[in-house]
Amino acid sequence: MSAFWLVGLVLLLLLLRQPLVVILLAVAAFVQIAWGRGQLDYILEDMWVALDKELILSIPLFILCGNVMTLGSTARRLIRIMSSLTQPLPGGLGIAAVLSCGLFAAISGSSIVTMLAIGTVMYPAMRAAGYDNKFSLGTIMSGGTLGIIIPPSIPMIIYGLVTEASVIDLFLAGVGPGLLILFVMSAYGLWFNRKKPSQRFDTAEFLSACRNGVWAAMLPVILLGGIYSGYFTATEAAAVALLYALIIEVWVHKEMKLKDFYRVVLDQSKLGGSLFPVLAVALSLNIVLIEHRVPGQMVEFMQGFVSSPLMFMLLVNLLLLAVGCLMTTGEAILILAPLLMPVAEAYGYNKVLFGIIMILNLEIGFLTPPVGLNLIVAMSAFKQPFGELVKAAVPYIFIMLACLAVVVWQPWIAMYLVDGKFP
Repeated sequence: MSAFWLVGLVLLLLLLRQPLVVILLAVAAFVQIAWGRGQLDYILEDMWVALDKELILSIPLFILCGNVMTLGSTARRLIRIMSSLTQPLPGGLGIAAVLSCGLFAAISGSSIVTMLAIGTVMYPAMRAAGYDNKFSLGTIMSGGTLGIIIPPSIPMIIYGLVTEASVIDLFLAGVGPGLLILFVMSAYGLWFNRKKPSQRFDTAEFLSACRNGVWAAMLPVILLGGIYSGYFTATEAAAVALLYALIIEVWVHKEMKLKDFYRVVLDQSKLGGSLFPVLAVALSLNIVLIEHRVPGQMVEFMQGFVSSPLMFMLLVNLLLLAVGCLMTTGEAILILAPLLMPVAEAYGYNKVLFGIIMILNLEIGFLTPPVGLNLIVAMSAFKQPFGELVKAAVPYIFIMLACLAVVVWQPWIAMYLVDGKFP
């Protein structure tokens, strides 16, 4: 009976369009009263315990780093390198856009930051070069989604927080699927623009672009090299990346002043003010659920109806694709990961592999209405109607669905760098 009232409470709050933090707080309070110790002050205690983790600091640091590079010239310099490298190929500018998104994703950890940093430069350039409008929009929006699968990734950090999975292993597991999506998107761009004339490779331009962008290109090398070699934790890597980005933008490239950083910090503070209360309540709710063996009960319930791991994965993928259309990635991970991950482990799926599959599903949600964040942000950034953006995203949604199916079918693509096993 209590479960019935809990579902009713959630549905009522959703109908009243309450913010996620209010819904989670109400659920946490109900669980404490109905199944917990009956004292609401325990929620505050659990919130404090949940936020007392060093890893949480990496989230604002990575976002700050991405915003600094967007405000400076890092994105433009990386784009110039990629454009000079791909210009001999038909549709080389489109391929350069995808590769630039992939390289920038290896620094920013955010889909929106990646799309805006690359898109504000590449979209006008592609349109000026005569590229199809839908292709240009689709390439930029889908390329932006690489920000959450190519490490470092903020959703991976959030998943690691709520499931206690190794964030370093999640970063390693994201490399293979990220490169797979990068390759397939580039191949599609080559095929779509196969009749476009290409240019000869300009060695002088390529060398000039490399000299001009060497400091920007070194950032992902330092960041990921430090993480994977064990010199940095994820939080230390985020701090080093932010410091490096500030140094090259303020004193090397001289595209930014220190007073500009103050504005970036203020903008970031607004984001933190909305993110951290949700994170605190979600993590405290996770503590309560574990105390009362809710994940274990879900495992027993699922195994009574679904006997095959393949059937379980099919159902989970359908659920996550539907959720991705209605929730942001962070919200979906905070709510579903603590519940689904123990069930996935019971069916034989490693928690790191399941995290990558979950993020790949939710990555597609950035391109699907009604809550596709890349669609909504692109509508404002590129001054395009929402319907046009949805049509532009359709081919890339199918591309990403195909890549998701390949990773589920061949999990070594994600896990090879983690455990070194090849089929």
